[in-house]
Amino acid sequence: MNQAERITHMEALLDGASEALAALEQALDRYAAVREGLAELEAYYSGGQWSRDYDDDSAGRIPRDLKRGVLSEDAVYDLLADHDRLRGRMKELGKD
Repeated sequence: MNQAERITHMEALLDGASEALAALEQALDRYAAVREGLAELEAYYSGGQWSRDYDDDSAGRIPRDLKRGVLSEDAVYDLLADHDRLRGRMKELGKD
C-alpha cells in the first residue's frame, strides 16, 4: 500500500469510527433514559399484574381500542431477553 492509499484507508477508518461512536453515544443516552422504565416493565411482567391484565384482555374486559401490545404473549418477554443479551454484550465489549 502506498502512502496515498494508506492515508485514504486510515481516513475511511477515522470517518467510520467517528460515525459509529457518535451513534453509540446517542444510543447510550437513549438507553440511559429508558433504563428505569425497563425495570418497571420487568416488575410489571414478573409480578403478576401482567397476567391479570392479560387474562382480563382475553376475557374482553379491556377496551379493544386501547393500545395494548404490552399484553401480547411475547413482546415484553422478548424485549427483556434482548435487554439481557445486550447487557452481556456491552460487558464483553467493555473488557477490551
